[in-house]
Amino acid sequence: MSTIRGKAAIVGIGEVPTGMYPDRSFIDAAISVSADAIKDAGINKNDIDTVIPIGVVANSLDNANMVCSWVVEELGLGSVAKSNFQLMSGGSSSANALKVATALVTTGLSKAVLVVHSDRMGTGLDLNAAITMFAKASISQEYEAPFGFSQLALAGMLQQRYMYDTGTTERQIASVVESLRKWAMLNPNAMMKKERSADEVVDSPMLSSPVRKRMMNILADGAAAFIVTTKERADDMTDTPAYILGMGSRCTNFTVTAQPTNIIKAWGPAAKEAYEMASVGPKDIGVAELYDAFPTFILISMEILDLCKRGEAGKFVEDGHTSPGGKLPVSTNGAMMAQGHTGAGGGVAILVEAARQIMGKAGERQVKDVKYVVETASGGVGMDFHVGILGREV
Repeated sequence: MSTIRGKAAIVGIGEVPTGMYPDRSFIDAAISVSADAIKDAGINKNDIDTVIPIGVVANSLDNANMVCSWVVEELGLGSVAKSNFQLMSGGSSSANALKVATALVTTGLSKAVLVVHSDRMGTGLDLNAAITMFAKASISQEYEAPFGFSQLALAGMLQQRYMYDTGTTERQIASVVESLRKWAMLNPNAMMKKERSADEVVDSPMLSSPVRKRMMNILADGAAAFIVTTKERADDMTDTPAYILGMGSRCTNFTVTAQPTNIIKAWGPAAKEAYEMASVGPKDIGVAELYDAFPTFILISMEILDLCKRGEAGKFVEDGHTSPGGKLPVSTNGAMMAQGHTGAGGGVAILVEAARQIMGKAGERQVKDVKYVVETASGGVGMDFHVGILGREV
């Protein structure tokens, strides 16, 4: 279980502002974040011998071009790169890319791996196409779609069941949005920088009972990148590596109707494995960067990670403990509810923010003296759950 603990690190990160940028080129954003990650790492670009572009959702041609080594050529790596291969598992692509990158550098198959994501979910995707995609993706066209099921319906069912099981109130779930907006106001790359109170969320129109309009994320353009290398190289490159200490994962289903009834039990082993590999526990965690999509998912994740007991996460958030200055800062970039939904990039942005906190580069939202950060990712309509733990020291 502990064979990879501290043997690899994230050494450089890059990100552009998330939002509606119709005039920002898709490839320019990808190369910009890659160049920023290279500069941040203090690495020679020619030391990068593997490029992993994350799957593109908004444009099939952009996706095909990323598969075919577009980034390699634009960065001038044509004579040094060993591999360019795409990785895609939706929102969990960040976690799976981190796994692969770690395996490549720790086995000596690669010196440094660049993982890059760019997408134009806000301006590059036709509205009708977006609605159709989120109505059909990860939905059984034989057993679910004929009855009107969609990802929006999923949000309602997930929240309804969670409230029923735990007694969590609608206002407590709305408080997740309030907390994320407070973090986004400190994040220059966030899309939604306007404060939003829990009362405003609760007062917004109902979309898919009990999910309201202000509990939804917004599709956006965005790009982010990170570089992984070995501990030995990392220690020579930078004074602020984010060491990869632990990982754990579970993949359970395709459709929601096949999802385990007890999701805490089904996904809990992923957290246990990550903690054991990292040799830390929930009480050691200083920041939790949690994949959201919907606010309820953050509360569920907090309980899976044992950061709160079952049914207590909602009150913990409502009491302000996850907001700036709170006991346990959660999703300090604002997550997809506030930074914006960039397709598979939501998970990449969360992972980049986790590394940023460990590196001490989070600006106004930097959490003081943080030693360990836990981050999560999930793809599809809750098909899997991944946990990663980054640390300032091994």
